[in-house]
Amino acid sequence: MNLEARQRASVALIGMPGCGKSTIGRQLARLRQLAFLDSDHEIERFLGCSIREYFDREGEAAFRDIEQRVIAETLASGQARIVATGGGSVLRPANRDAMKARATVVYLHTQPEDLARRLSRDTQRPLLQVADPRQRLRDLYAVRDPIYREVADIVVDTAHKSATMLVNLISMQLDMSAGSRQDAE
Repeated sequence: MNLEARQRASVALIGMPGCGKSTIGRQLARLRQLAFLDSDHEIERFLGCSIREYFDREGEAAFRDIEQRVIAETLASGQARIVATGGGSVLRPANRDAMKARATVVYLHTQPEDLARRLSRDTQRPLLQVADPRQRLRDLYAVRDPIYREVADIVVDTAHKSATMLVNLISMQLDMSAGSRQDAE
């Protein structure tokens, strides 16, 4: 696989809410000269309302159905891009299968305590609108971390790293990963 093909391979960013998928995704897309897509923004565009409104009105299962459709269509398009997924997207086996089949999956690993600090004033994430958001993040992390690790091709710890450092680290790992696949072929 030549450098251009490696730079054009799709990447799906996964991780907990607030770990930086959108921020890192935009910068990584610029660096690798790829399109960027935020699945949550695509879902809102499809719904014509915010995720929180839809979630409150229709419930989590209906939201996850729409999320699955958007992820499948996005990754099946054949266009190489950087895709920032929702934090719970890995909960559905169909989403995990689509990501593994059509993208290099990068897990932005962030501890719940760091997430709690980052999200302390966030009112838009439906799953965190509870009496104790910090405990909710710990509970979500306990369930999701093993799934993120199972799906990920690359795991990057976000602690004490700037967005620029993370983007450069991910880009280097993507190049090394693509080089390893080329050597195996």
